[in-house]
Amino acid sequence: MSNDINQIITRIAEILINELKLEDVSPETFDADLDLVDEVGIDSMDMATVALFLRDEYEIQIDEDDYPRLTTVRIIAQYIDDKLNSKE
Repeated sequence: MSNDINQIITRIAEILINELKLEDVSPETFDADLDLVDEVGIDSMDMATVALFLRDEYEIQIDEDDYPRLTTVRIIAQYIDDKLNSKE
């Protein structure tokens, strides 16, 4: 896994922690493989908020149709990395 992916994972974790007011977790200790709906408890509104932050931060389009498959931080990071690489 590339360093870029790790940086994206850390940034997504920071956004989730800040936006969802998660306690007792840091970006470095956030499990990138946790299911965000079943294990973290985010809902569609939370996902929309996080997607807006990521869209603005990485200047990519995140299609609403893709939200259901963006289930973990690692999957989201790979999605962002793919989008960034396809822009080049």
